[in-house]
Amino acid sequence: MAEHEFVFSAEQNDLRTNLRLFVGQQCDQQAVGKAMDSESGFDASLWSRLGEELGVLGLTVPDELGGVGAGLVEQAILAEVLGAALMPGPTFGTVALAIPALAAAGGEVAAELLPELLAGTRTAAYVAPFRGDETTVRVHDGLLEGEALYVVDGAAADVLLVVAAGPEGISLYAVEGVDTERTPQATMDLTRRQAVITFHGVPARLVVGPDRSASVIDAAAVSAAVYLSAEQVGIAQHLLDLTVDYAKNRIQFGRPIGSFQAVKHRLADMLVAVEHARSAAYHAAWSIQNGTDDPDLAIAIAQSICSDTASRVAADCIQLHGGIGFTWEHQAHLYFKRAFTDAELCGNAASHRERVAELVLDGAEPGGQLPIAGLR
Repeated sequence: MAEHEFVFSAEQNDLRTNLRLFVGQQCDQQAVGKAMDSESGFDASLWSRLGEELGVLGLTVPDELGGVGAGLVEQAILAEVLGAALMPGPTFGTVALAIPALAAAGGEVAAELLPELLAGTRTAAYVAPFRGDETTVRVHDGLLEGEALYVVDGAAADVLLVVAAGPEGISLYAVEGVDTERTPQATMDLTRRQAVITFHGVPARLVVGPDRSASVIDAAAVSAAVYLSAEQVGIAQHLLDLTVDYAKNRIQFGRPIGSFQAVKHRLADMLVAVEHARSAAYHAAWSIQNGTDDPDLAIAIAQSICSDTASRVAADCIQLHGGIGFTWEHQAHLYFKRAFTDAELCGNAASHRERVAELVLDGAEPGGQLPIAGLR
């Protein structure tokens, strides 16, 4: 196999097949609606089955810490499948952020928290700025003070991992969710809740200090970016499949609307966009996992492409469904809201394109080769 050629292994294909089977049976649209209306926003029994029965909550966690010891490609497969099902639950806060942060940190606190998170018996949220802003949480004598906005999965999380500033620098702390003041925020996406977290002298346990916090925070950010890109691919693929099926069966003027050239062209554009996004997302996961490319560049490319694709395909899906696509009863609006919310979670597509330009062009020399991802 060529150095830069990537194909899914038999084990990875089996993982995808088993996940699709499980999610297809356990998380249909009725289950999504029921979870949205519940107090916690997700089905705790289904979440625990993902941990205890399937063992997929710790795909990137090393064996010695109780995880599967797989990698970012496997986690991307999980994200794509769960994204296609629009599964409500603390996937982003727990799987994409908190668990990778604890795995990177190691130590006594991580060893204590990881087993229950991996088993799905407890959940976590990650309280940290994502866009280069300074943290709004401060620590003094082991007590946290401050307020954090738009914490994904924060309202119902059992444990909070908090990036806080102290006299010696930035550190990562663990606190019990019940010790904080949590206020649910009104957001577009009803399947992924966010909250304001307020700390009033909350006791905290140090996970990592200023000497290692940067590397742990970076590990969480990389995991989140790859996870989000793959989830956006899952959303776009599901909406494409939904729209193709509708175009085959919706009869207008005595023929399926999919037989009209304008609809065919739109569906073809959607397909090309989805495949482009899938390649970018898995290239990022694979290159980071195997060290075959510039991780910053691969992530920026994936995030910019996948964010645009999910948003565009979601809008096209609603338009091609006509009047029914605008109704509350149809699932398209839920995917539309997830797609547009995801596009802002780790920075919007424009900010990632700026990052690509910075990485590719700022260091370019006249007559030199541009460091484009995947090319040497």
